[in-house]
Amino acid sequence: MKKAGKDGVKIARYIHLFLNNYAPVRKTGSENTLKSYRVAIEMYLTFLEDEKKVTPHTLNISCFNSGNIEEWLLWMKETRHNGNNTCNVRLASLRTFLNYLGEQDAGYLSFALEASRIERMKKEKHPVKGISRQAVKTLLEAPNLSKGTGKRDFVFMLILYSTACRLNEALSIRIMDIQIDRHKPNITITGKGNKIRTLYLMPQTIVHIQKYIMEFHGAKPEKEAYLFYSRNKGQFGKLSETAAENILRKNAGIAHGKCEEVPLNLHPHQLRHSRSTHWLEDGVNIVQISSLLGHEHLETTMIYIDVTSDQQVKALATLETEEEKRISPKWKNYDGSLKNFCGIE
Repeated sequence: MKKAGKDGVKIARYIHLFLNNYAPVRKTGSENTLKSYRVAIEMYLTFLEDEKKVTPHTLNISCFNSGNIEEWLLWMKETRHNGNNTCNVRLASLRTFLNYLGEQDAGYLSFALEASRIERMKKEKHPVKGISRQAVKTLLEAPNLSKGTGKRDFVFMLILYSTACRLNEALSIRIMDIQIDRHKPNITITGKGNKIRTLYLMPQTIVHIQKYIMEFHGAKPEKEAYLFYSRNKGQFGKLSETAAENILRKNAGIAHGKCEEVPLNLHPHQLRHSRSTHWLEDGVNIVQISSLLGHEHLETTMIYIDVTSDQQVKALATLETEEEKRISPKWKNYDGSLKNFCGIE
């Protein structure tokens, strides 16, 4: 068994003390933030081991130079497909650790200073802007429910917002996809790549859907019929996207007169965006939101909705196991992975 270098032993010990003593006592009481620190250090050690071929015997402070850190950011983005916002959160966590190292050993201060000068990745823009709950309420009050088209418009917009489904997903719903009489009423949605997901319905939404089906499809609806169908093609021809967008703009024009926040050119995606943001405000876990939206990667969800830095930290923490990892000092003599050597595996 080879003996680890003195510098590597010192760094491993500091990682242990930072994660188990310093950060919980001096930096934060937030379990999510502590997990974010752990994730960042673990990811950096993985990078050093896999890309730089660093071992417990060759680990030293020069491994934390700015060049390596910048390569690490690109590695996370290009190899692990992390978004810019995710990379920035992890960079901030690593900087916190390097600042701690500098406090413990003046010889390490220059590395903390180098890291502080690394530019953050460009923050990803949010191309879609949602609207407030009051604006959504005003929009849903716009249709004239004394008319058939008004009832259709209302249920169509209600489903778009309440399930946060994509426009084509809503237009592709058939009667057989709606399970109302079950213990947990739901709609089966077929998303991108023919991936199927189940979206549960609130009681009030169910009532409106039932009334709509009765009026537009009758007491014994055809299972293959589209929920929202074309007048010209009949029940087995779904409503076109152009017609659906016209429905939104027509009602947005009415709602705008009462609430200026409702945009005149309202796009279907804005209701999806609004609902996901409102879920986040209500405390729904971002991993659950990602599943409800049908996103394959959590980073996509964080880019999609207006996630604050604190919420990003919590989101990244949820990717880690919920079981607390037991840390033990293994830095004396060890032939194994860097993470294990530093006591975080």
